Amino acid sequence: MRLILLLLALVAFPLLEIWGLVQLGRVMGLWLLALLAASAFLGWALIRGERRLFAARLERAHAGGDMLLSALLDSGRQFLAGALLLFPGVVSDVLALIVLVLPWKSLRSERRDEGVIEGEYRRLD
Repeated sequence: MRLILLLLALVAFPLLEIWGLVQLGRVMGLWLLALLAASAFLGWALIRGERRLFAARLERAHAGGDMLLSALLDSGRQFLAGALLLFPGVVSDVLALIVLVLPWKSLRSERRDEGVIEGEYRRLD
């Protein structure tokens, strides 16, 4: 059953993209090509920028005591949005904007020294 749903989704998504492009093309005309070129350029720039920031994001998470999984998910989210923008179509562009705009719950931990209680002490003999 899952395989059938997956195959149906894989067939339906491109058909939905084509239908959306035809409908928007009737309204926008040739400006649709400019919109598609701009979204592809933005997706390419997003992926290229994320490729440069990936190592720095991992290093910052490691040095700050945060979970590395959080940095990986943030980078993966940016990459997914860039890939969706590269894919020509209106539906994928809307999905990319949703991925970029919606806030995601962070997996950051407080600090590595969660068990440490700060305070003053003095020794009594």
